[in-house]
Amino acid sequence: MRHHPTLQGIRVLSLALNLPGPAALLRCHQMGAICTKLEPPPPEGSSSADPMAQYSPAAYRELHQGVRVLHANLKTEEGQLLLQQELLVTDVLITSFRPGALVKLGVDWEHLHARYPQLCMVRIQGDLDAEAAGQPGHDLTYQAEAGLVSPGHMPSSLHADMAGALSAAEALLQALLERERSGAGVVRDVGLAQAAHWLAQPLHWGLTTPNGDVGGAHAGYRVYATADGHVAVAALEPHFARQLCALAGVECDGSVQAMRTREVHDQIARFLQTTAGTDLERLSVEKDIPLHVLADRNK
Repeated sequence: MRHHPTLQGIRVLSLALNLPGPAALLRCHQMGAICTKLEPPPPEGSSSADPMAQYSPAAYRELHQGVRVLHANLKTEEGQLLLQQELLVTDVLITSFRPGALVKLGVDWEHLHARYPQLCMVRIQGDLDAEAAGQPGHDLTYQAEAGLVSPGHMPSSLHADMAGALSAAEALLQALLERERSGAGVVRDVGLAQAAHWLAQPLHWGLTTPNGDVGGAHAGYRVYATADGHVAVAALEPHFARQLCALAGVECDGSVQAMRTREVHDQIARFLQTTAGTDLERLSVEKDIPLHVLADRNK
C-alpha cells in the first residue's frame, strides 16, 4: 500500500495484541506515523507474545513492518517505568484491554490524562454497550451477532477485526484533530461489535439478501458457473447490463426490472456455462463489462 505523510511526526504507542490493534498501528505507519508497540515478554522459544505470531508468522511480520517492537511486563515496576518513558514522547496510545484490565495496569484514561494531559487514547473494545463491555468475544462472535455468519459456514475473512482496525485509525485521526482545536488530549472508544454491525448494514437493508439486487436478484450481479469454473459478474448499471445481455445474445434494455426476470437470469447463465474463463477475461476488456474469473482454490 502506498504511504502518505498525513501523520508525519506523530508518535503512536500500542499495547494492543491480536489483529485489530496491530492492523490499526500498521495503518498509522502507512500514514507516516512513528509507531511503537509494547508487547509482554515472549515465552521461551518464541519471538513474540502476540498470539498472531503463532496463528500466522507471515501476517505478524507484515503487520509489524516499520514498527518498533519493545517487550515489557506491565505488572512489574520495570515494565511500568518503560511504559512511562514511552508515554512521555507519545501522541496517541492504542489499547485493546477490557476496562477492568486497563485499571489494573494503570493505563485507565483518568490516570493517564492527569499525568499526560496532551496524550490521546484510542481504546479498542469488544463491545461499547455497557452491559456487554466486560464479556469475552472475538471476531467470529461479533460477526455472528451482526448477522454476518451463515449456519454451518465460517466467514471468509475477519471482518469485525479489520473494520475495527479501520475504525481505530479513524478514531485516532479524530482525536488528533480535536486535540489540535482544544490543546488537550482526548479519548475515543472503538467497538468490534459495532464495527461488525456497520459492515452488516447492507444486509439489514436487504441489499445483499437473495431478494436484493446485489444479493443475486439482479442478473447482472451474480456469481455464475462457467465452462471451466466460476465468474463474478458486476454489470449492475444499465449500460453495463445492456453490454452483458448483448454479449449473451439476450434482448434486454438493461433496466433493473428487466434484469430481475427469470428469463434473463437463465439466458445469461446458459451463455456463461458454455464460455471459458480466459474467453470471459478477454471479452470483459473488449466489451467493457465488469467481471472477475474466480480461481479454483482446490487446485
